[in-house]
Amino acid sequence: MRAIIAVPATLLLIIRAHRRKSLTPVGILAAAITATIHALHPSPLPFTLLVTFFLLGTTATKVKHEVKATLTLSSSGSSGGEGPRTSVQVFANSLAASLLVLRHLWVYGLSTQDKICFGGTEATRHADLLLMGIMANYAAVTADTLSSELGILSKGKPLLITSLRAVPPGTNGGVSGAGLLAGIGGAAVIAANCCLLLDLCDGPRQGGEVMLLAKVFVLLTGLGTVGTLLDSLLGAVLQASVVDRRSGKIVEGAGGVKVLTRSGRGGSQGAAVARPAGGGSSSTGKGKEKADLHESRVINSGRDVLDNNQINLLMASIVSGLGVFAGTLL
Repeated sequence: MRAIIAVPATLLLIIRAHRRKSLTPVGILAAAITATIHALHPSPLPFTLLVTFFLLGTTATKVKHEVKATLTLSSSGSSGGEGPRTSVQVFANSLAASLLVLRHLWVYGLSTQDKICFGGTEATRHADLLLMGIMANYAAVTADTLSSELGILSKGKPLLITSLRAVPPGTNGGVSGAGLLAGIGGAAVIAANCCLLLDLCDGPRQGGEVMLLAKVFVLLTGLGTVGTLLDSLLGAVLQASVVDRRSGKIVEGAGGVKVLTRSGRGGSQGAAVARPAGGGSSSTGKGKEKADLHESRVINSGRDVLDNNQINLLMASIVSGLGVFAGTLL
């Protein structure tokens, strides 16, 4: 992608993220590094998809933020709602795509003079597959983000994907009709962007451009939908959903990290919040208050294996791999 476009666009995104507090300071640095890597790809698609995902994700986060804050609790004990995203969250959603971009640069170099088109001969087949993996990554993470941020506003309680029982809003693995539709819509937006910006080759596929773009659109929309469902399945099985017994609300860890519990199924996390020993000073009172806070929490579903960021990275990596495979079907 041309630096004359990528550099100003990246600076504008950094300014926007700083003003709106969409990212932490280190998160902004991680986003700048990711944007730079994506901009090195000769196609404008990786950088454009990264920008589209960022804008859609941060916008969805702001939708009825005050309402969403009342539906869950923060691990600090305050109201819930998504705060500024951290560097770990940035990399969890974009690392697989960044690695595929770097793979392209390793094979084909930095030169953009001989731009590689899509859907050409076998000589450029590897580049096509890498680009499909990148596009699939953003179809999946966009679908998952919109599904989570908008699905939590559904009037009815979500259903746990593994058992179909009703669970509190914000439960890992909870699926609602509204959330699924939002996810499909997000994947379709990414797929449409891909179809608009793909530089198709002349030659063997000439005359079949419409059919090729239709296949790309269907595959990416489908992969995005698979991504959000896969994220729900992985979250329901490998991620603990902690509920506050006093309010019945899900407790969310800041930045997608694990939520501490006092004992029981929280495992080794209980040791991190043991009661302080000693006399009755003000610090002891605070320690007791903190311990009581953690003791009110219990794991409602899932196993305490991975945190939310690790789930996102695993899902994005799997769908990126599926995207590479799907490219062989075009």
